[in-house]
Amino acid sequence: MTTVPAVTTVRRVLLVLFSAALLGLLTTTPAAAHTELVRSTPKDGARLAKAPDDLTLVFDEPVDLADVRVMTLDGDRLPVTRVPGRSSATVRVALPRATGNTLAVTWSVIDEEDGHASSGRLTFGIGAKDTKTAPDTQDRGGETTAAPAPSPSVRKGLVAARWTGYLSLALFVGGLAFVALLWPRGAGEPRARVLLGLAWTCGLLSTVASLGLQGAYTALGGPRDALRAATYADVLTTGPGLALAARGLLWVLASVVLAALLQGGARTARSPGWRVGAGAVALGLLRATGMAGHNSEGTEPSWGAVADLVHLLGVSLWIGGLVMLTVAVLPRREPGELAAVVPGYSKLAAVSVTAIVAAGLVLAWQIVGSYDALLHTSYGHLLLLKTGVLAVVLAAAWCSRQWTRTRLDLAVLLRGDAATVRPFGYSVAAETGLVLVVLVVTSLLVTADPGR
Repeated sequence: MTTVPAVTTVRRVLLVLFSAALLGLLTTTPAAAHTELVRSTPKDGARLAKAPDDLTLVFDEPVDLADVRVMTLDGDRLPVTRVPGRSSATVRVALPRATGNTLAVTWSVIDEEDGHASSGRLTFGIGAKDTKTAPDTQDRGGETTAAPAPSPSVRKGLVAARWTGYLSLALFVGGLAFVALLWPRGAGEPRARVLLGLAWTCGLLSTVASLGLQGAYTALGGPRDALRAATYADVLTTGPGLALAARGLLWVLASVVLAALLQGGARTARSPGWRVGAGAVALGLLRATGMAGHNSEGTEPSWGAVADLVHLLGVSLWIGGLVMLTVAVLPRREPGELAAVVPGYSKLAAVSVTAIVAAGLVLAWQIVGSYDALLHTSYGHLLLLKTGVLAVVLAAAWCSRQWTRTRLDLAVLLRGDAATVRPFGYSVAAETGLVLVVLVVTSLLVTADPGR
């Protein structure tokens, strides 16, 4: 539900932003994405006179030795060391003695920024006999061994945990802002209290689950690995794991903010001290959530981080306020609350949507990097899908805005008559449901390869 005080001005601003972002997509080279293997020595598929003693791997960005795994097809992990005089993107692997005409190893590497796992296979022919084995498979005893990859169940679980985390963050941060800025009396409303408590609980649990799933994902393990203590210990040594741990600690700190609000009610919601504390915790949660994403990948990581923070803040204010309005305010149908809260949220949503669009364009420019990548990569397709669903959401928001402009006064005059308020409720409910779809696509974007 949005309303634009100066429609012409906002349209001009959005047109300028869209034009600038489109120009950037058309003229900018693709930004760096996940860590990938650039080349190997010997080359993949090469036929060698004798088996090499070692293998050199060159990645497109610096890697930590602990994040690089090279294994034989029997599951033995091979030693990985630095190459003297070479950059930290180059590693050397000690190879085992070849026992046949073919030598094959699998490799995997974890991106230090977002914890994404990339993997593949390298196959070499030994001796004069030509091997016709494809580089991505190896036949052993009639069985085809696939290249190592994260478990589909783990990946789906990680997407679900991230979706829950995004939704909980939006409901908690946006809900607190809604109560503090627009509806202090809501601190005593049972529905609002339950919504905030549920958002906090799901936010903390999803973060804990994400830690285990992220550890299993980076180790290329299965669902059971996500429950092991060793998995949590290992993931806490990585950048994404530390970001998740920081988010978990911030959720614990948020419990103090929530407890104060539930105990003090409207008086606490109006307190400047509580608002400052709640704002600090909310910004911390937003930043910690964005630290494990793709925003740092690109030519301007600082701008990406700022745009991501603005994007998440706008989404939280919009979605959290929208759900609070749907669940807690509208069912009461109190004329005074409708007259005070609905126009206020309408203005807040307008600012939030403008921030979302502007920051989203900057992030798209940073991460996708080119018009061709937007149209011909899975990440670009998901981004276009997200944009399309968002357009439908804005159409529903426009209907809500029209109701606010033409029917709100009548609803107040009729003291919240159900028949008068019902169309507005339907529009807001549809807007809320579509926003949940946008969050699903957002969760998928986090685990997709950008600009590929």
